[in-house]
Amino acid sequence: MGLILIVVVHAGNIQDRDGARLVLERLGKHFGRLRLIWADGGYAGQLVEWVKTVCHRTLEIVKRSDDVTGFVVLPKRWIVERTFSWLYRYRRLSKDYEQLPENSEAMILIAMINLMSRRLAHGYAKQDF
Repeated sequence: MGLILIVVVHAGNIQDRDGARLVLERLGKHFGRLRLIWADGGYAGQLVEWVKTVCHRTLEIVKRSDDVTGFVVLPKRWIVERTFSWLYRYRRLSKDYEQLPENSEAMILIAMINLMSRRLAHGYAKQDF
């Protein structure tokens, strides 16, 4: 569905693979039943084994085929991009205005809460009682 489960904002000098560890550590505390995680090719390598041994989950890399040229919609990765586009509609998230990472995380969560509450309200209005 493209809903955000966990948000971690970190400094720009931390590589994505290292930042993924922060996300996955926080994820384990809240979502114990989650077993399969999809990621793009930038997360391949030692992170896959780390997720298996430390988090006891499966990290599956969604790779782009070498035979394909140009733009191609890849399975599961379009969900992440769609979620980013939802978030970028919010002015405070269009640029990095926040000074603290905690404030950025809060703004992302507020945007997602706003999005989900609008969806729930819209669905409620359509129901016949």
